[in-house]
Order: sequence, then structure tokens, then C-alpha cells
Amino acid sequence: MTAPTRSVAAGSLSPASAAEAREMVREAIADRTPLRIAGRGTWLDAGRPVRLARTLSLAGVAGIVDYVPGDLTLTARAGTTLAEIARATGAEGQWLTLDPFGDPAGTLGATVATGSYGPLAHLFGTPRDLVLGLEFVDGRGEVARGGGRVVKNVAGFDLVRLLAGSWGTLGAITEVSVRLRARPETEATVALPMPAGADVRGLLARLRAAPLAAHALELLSARAARAIRAGDGAVVLARIAGNADVVRGERRTLGEIADASDLAQGDVWARLARLEPAGAATVRLSALPSRLAELWQVATRACDAAEGFAHATVGRGVVRCVVPAHGAGALAAMLAALPDGVTRIVERLPAAQWRGVAPAADGRLSRRARDAFDPHRLLNRGLLGEESA
Repeated sequence: MTAPTRSVAAGSLSPASAAEAREMVREAIADRTPLRIAGRGTWLDAGRPVRLARTLSLAGVAGIVDYVPGDLTLTARAGTTLAEIARATGAEGQWLTLDPFGDPAGTLGATVATGSYGPLAHLFGTPRDLVLGLEFVDGRGEVARGGGRVVKNVAGFDLVRLLAGSWGTLGAITEVSVRLRARPETEATVALPMPAGADVRGLLARLRAAPLAAHALELLSARAARAIRAGDGAVVLARIAGNADVVRGERRTLGEIADASDLAQGDVWARLARLEPAGAATVRLSALPSRLAELWQVATRACDAAEGFAHATVGRGVVRCVVPAHGAGALAAMLAALPDGVTRIVERLPAAQWRGVAPAADGRLSRRARDAFDPHRLLNRGLLGEESA
């Protein structure tokens, strides 16, 4: 095994393999040194401020390990970018239906660790639905695996779901196996503008009842729609796909619901993915899809007051609020006043605003998971709240 590589940045460690990462974690345990788990650094301002720690960057643990187009499965190391995976699978007429907001230069490992997803989750699900297996180095300095590399292998399924969305507090993900999809023959994006004063509840009910298999149904506030040039008012963007007959039929169905019009397919979704400005505060709110209209009203009121954007993944009942740094106070106040039954994941918030936000990970179950996988509390210490500190 080659010697672990220490990067030029002071206090930063850059392993090139799971074995090297394991040795670095073991060194940290011996020295009682907390570790900040990172990919390419695009999420380092997300979550609660991490206690002073040495960075363990997995950007160098990269590359596609195994790709079997006939099985629609791919295994890649954590530092592999989503753009690299898209190029490899696109050549075979396939794709990974993970489209987290942000830059496609983000890594597969960070996407899974943060549980990040975009509009395609409406039909295809979140990382927990698409990850077949993974490898990680836990806080005891052990390399562990959950799940497998093939769709029929469900061994360790719960472990896979536990690590996805754990924000690196249970282990540093070093390898991920995912299921792929065949690329559709035809795609189109249809905009359904909402007239001023329209009943959001009624529109959402009609969309849920319609015979649609849209890849994405994303509801945008008026400010968000203008920012990505999708209209002047609140709008629902529908991404429909399949063969020509399917697309034609779904376009006709959407036209019966509202005054639908086609948009440029690729540009609008790319602009939505990059809607978040530098330094913005962002939060995801979720409830039962049947409560989306209620949640949308609360979220858009706060986002509009803070000069921010709101958009919602209709099929999942999730609203994402993005506000500039100067509006973070309004976002924090909204979080404190949310109705019962609403789950919130705060992605980014200025350090001063975190004091009024309850921890995302709390309680006996969280403590038992940390006891099992990071008994020394060295991984991303403080990221999910005091329990992770």
C-alpha cells in the first residue's frame, strides 16, 4: 500500500483508496483528532458548523470501478463526479437519475452522504431508492460494506439506507453501486402557468389524479420562475418522456389541466439546478404530498418576504426554500413556526442563525447509531447537532 498522501493545505488529508482512508481514520482515533469528511468541497458550507477538525478529502478516491450496461448497474468510487458518470452512461443510452441541485462537478459520494436529489425524484426516488450498495470507512477505522452491486442483492439494505443522508457522521463513503435507467427516446418540458389567485390545492389535486408518468413535476414560485426564465408567474414544470406517442399523449393530458406550453428541454432544468446563489440559506421542508398546498403557502410567504425562491417536487411533498444571506433570519423564523408533521432539513444557514434551530439528529436511535459506527465522535463533529459533537 502506498503511503497516505497529505495535501498542500494545512491539516488536510487526501487518500487515494479506502485502505488509505482507513489508516488515516485510525491515526485520527489514536490522536483524538476530529475529521471533516469532504468530497470536492461544494458542500462544506452545508449543515451546522463543524467543530475544528482536519479535513479528510475523498476527491482522490475516484473512478468508475464496474459498469455493466446489460444489468443497468454501475459502481464508482465516492470521488467520481456526476458529470463523469453521465458521460459514461450516456454513451450506452443510459443515465443515473440523480440530479441534485448544484454543479454536476459534485461527487457521487457527497450526493449519497447528504441525501441530495432534484426534480427527478418525483418519479425515480432519492439516493436511498437508487443505491444498491456502498463501501465506507466508519469511525472505528474499519472498512464496511452494505448491499451489493446487483439489483437482486438486498443484503445490508438497511445499512445502505442508514448511510445515505447521514452527512458523513457515521462513516466516510468510499464506493457506491447504483441502479441506472435507459434513456427515453423522446423528452419534452411543458410549463403550466398558474393564473393569479389560482387554487394551488386544486391544481395539485388534478395533477395527482391525471394519468401521468412524468419524470418530474416541479412547482415554482413566481420569483423562481422568472429567475430561470420559465414564465412571469408561478408555474408547474412537467418533464415528460418516452416514445413519441407517450409524449404526445401526456402533453395532451397536461393541456386539459391548464394552458400548457413547451419550453427548451435542457436549459430550464440546468438553470433550476443552479438557482441557488453563493452564500444563500437553503432549507428543505417535507410533509405528506396531500399537505403540499398548505406547506407551499407557508414556504412561499417566507421566501417572498426574504426575496428568495421556492420550488416544490410535487410527487414527494417537498418544498425547497432558497433565500439570500440577508434573508436568513426570516427563514429561521419560519422554521420555528412550522406546523406539526413537517420535516425540515436545513442545508445551509449562516452560523449565527443555527442557535435557534433544533438539531436534525437527536434521541436514542441517533445516539445508538453513533455509538455503533463512530463511538469516538470524530466524524463531522457537530454537523447534525450536539449529539454528533
